[in-house]
Amino acid sequence: MRQSERWSGLNRLTTVDELGATVGRPAPAVMLKQISALDEGCRAVLARCPIAAFGYRDSDGTGRTTFIGGRPGFVRVHSPTRISFSLPPPGDPHGPVSFFFLLPGVGEILRVNGSTATRKEAVLTVDVQEAYVHCAQAVLRSRLWQPPAPTAVPAAGITGDGPLCGPGVADFLAAAPFLALSTADASGGSDTSPRGDREAVARVLDGRTLVIPDRRGNKRADTLHNLLRDDRLSLAALVPGRSGVLHIRGRGAITDDPELLETMALRGVSPHLALLIDVEHAEVRGNEAVERSRMWAPGVRPGRGDMPDLVALAGEHLAAGSSGASGVPPAFLLKAIGALPGMSRLMRFAADRLYRSGLRKEGYEDADPAGSRPGRGFLRRRRADGGHPLAGEAPEAPEHALRDVRVVEVRKETPGAVTVVLEDAEGDPGPFDFRPGQFFTLVADIDARPVRRAYSASSAPGSTRLEVTVKHIDGGRFSTHVHRGLRVGDRLAVRGPSGSFHAEAEPPEEVVLIAAGSGVTPMMSMIRARLAARQDTDRIALLCSSRRADEVIFAEELARLAKDNPDRLSVTHVLTSQDGRLDADGVRRWITRLSPSPDAHYYTCGPGPLMDTVRSVLTGLGVLDELVHQEHYTSGADRGPTATAPQKMTVEQEGRPVATVVVEPGQTLLDAGLAAGLPMPHSCTVGNCGDCMVRLRGGEITQNEPNCLTPQQKADGYVLTCVGCPLSKVTLDITDP
Repeated sequence: MRQSERWSGLNRLTTVDELGATVGRPAPAVMLKQISALDEGCRAVLARCPIAAFGYRDSDGTGRTTFIGGRPGFVRVHSPTRISFSLPPPGDPHGPVSFFFLLPGVGEILRVNGSTATRKEAVLTVDVQEAYVHCAQAVLRSRLWQPPAPTAVPAAGITGDGPLCGPGVADFLAAAPFLALSTADASGGSDTSPRGDREAVARVLDGRTLVIPDRRGNKRADTLHNLLRDDRLSLAALVPGRSGVLHIRGRGAITDDPELLETMALRGVSPHLALLIDVEHAEVRGNEAVERSRMWAPGVRPGRGDMPDLVALAGEHLAAGSSGASGVPPAFLLKAIGALPGMSRLMRFAADRLYRSGLRKEGYEDADPAGSRPGRGFLRRRRADGGHPLAGEAPEAPEHALRDVRVVEVRKETPGAVTVVLEDAEGDPGPFDFRPGQFFTLVADIDARPVRRAYSASSAPGSTRLEVTVKHIDGGRFSTHVHRGLRVGDRLAVRGPSGSFHAEAEPPEEVVLIAAGSGVTPMMSMIRARLAARQDTDRIALLCSSRRADEVIFAEELARLAKDNPDRLSVTHVLTSQDGRLDADGVRRWITRLSPSPDAHYYTCGPGPLMDTVRSVLTGLGVLDELVHQEHYTSGADRGPTATAPQKMTVEQEGRPVATVVVEPGQTLLDAGLAAGLPMPHSCTVGNCGDCMVRLRGGEITQNEPNCLTPQQKADGYVLTCVGCPLSKVTLDITDP
């Protein structure tokens, strides 16, 4: 017998009349806020929105709900009735779709319904059919924008078996105050609406059954009406501070059973109805949109004046939709009232009073609409979560934040290497400051998923344009995208600079550079920077190994620079296809002929065997270790098996606990910590620089190999959070090693 049959004896509402008798009819103004195209106000919301709930059905009718986005403006508006965005696989929407768009710190949300128009690779285009502002009740009930609370106590055991007994599902539900619920109406149209409650928005009855209280709202009740005609539903739940999402599919019914409703009462006030969900599928998965949006990270939320006023926008929509309608003032009068000075502030004040009154009637004791708007209320909690600022404190700016850039040129260097020229995507371009030799982490959306790779700067520092040179690697996802798909005008993000391989702050008079293949790119930055400084007393020597003449990166520029600066720069090429591999004897002969000064610095970049050879030769020649600098490239491709269930991560600093957060399946330790707003050290995020190195105090992890950790560091218990995933509950010490 299915566990949900235990609840089959509860009274269920099956007709529109029964539903109307309990819920009532919405006020005329509620139904007149809908507009059939995106106006200027809607477009302003989309431009600032970093995250949205998205509901749809696959070609086989399977309902799905997820969260999409990751950065403000992720939706592209082509016209008032057409938008597009990237949807990662396996999403395959067909027919009607629905959204609600969240603005961090804001209670009201923008709902948009439409239908799929086209799908080209990972980009989905949608025809917009209606849009309207939804009230703030769900966000306020859930305290969605409050700083993340400490990790919830694990859920009590679930009776029986079923989808809700899956890894991490019950614990997620016990901590999730907010969810997006998707249903379909009688005509097949899609509807995705928010649900929120204190602590847990959905309660587990058994391994197959959930119950969600339906508290009194604006009486629109779209979800309830839809379920009377089509009981299929899907939902996606959030836990503030976590980047995972709980996905559930099943079938819903409406009950008014008084005993069940009483178990969900607040201060003696029971919900008027509840949704019973017979769960068919439940799974916790990492969500890159939630992770990248950093909705709860301190210091990244916009100020109050930077966000559109959705109450004022709702008023504009009401005025636009009230022409000829009964029960509401004439449209011209509403527009005239809305244009009065100070009216938007008065409307906000009135809306807050209505929210507060409604929430108290539902049983919420500490209803505070101010806590849902930027600049007020959302930082009132004490510093019990390990670093969130107190009220009145200025939040710290996020370190190593991503910098949005656009491609201004893609220049072919060799048949297998291109230089990508980048500048700031918005506003006046600012300079890229770094030390010659350092690298940047590039982030590109490939098939709607962010892919990160580290590349050394080949340009000199201080310019408003950053140049990175990318060699194509067979099977390399990022390099293939750069060579085959990247175009002028495309947008990327960069993080950095990173790396300890760089020219000295007080450069020596003589430097010796040894590179192979694309290892010449950081050397090119050093050469350009030193020659531009016009210090006639310095001396630069480059030994560059390439397979063939047409594969020498920067060949023409190096020849020109050497010709123009004969007393400062010498360049020697080794072509392995005709000269053979550069070995110890070849390196030794070249250095001996060069006869560097005793205080010359040596920089090497290339394959590991070559760098080992150079190090051995230099040691034999009596060169001190502190004069030798090597760059180690790591692929970060090989990570062992990852956990299939969420794992807890406790972060300590100087012997004191900072916080405990949850790492989703497949998520890195660093991403989980940053999503929760923890002060995790990091820079490159790809395992190359070592800035994220921390000590593993307990538990087991798996991490990408090879990486920049030395054998001794690994033996001492150090790990890299940017490429490490937990296999069990772990404890990390982030004290600076």
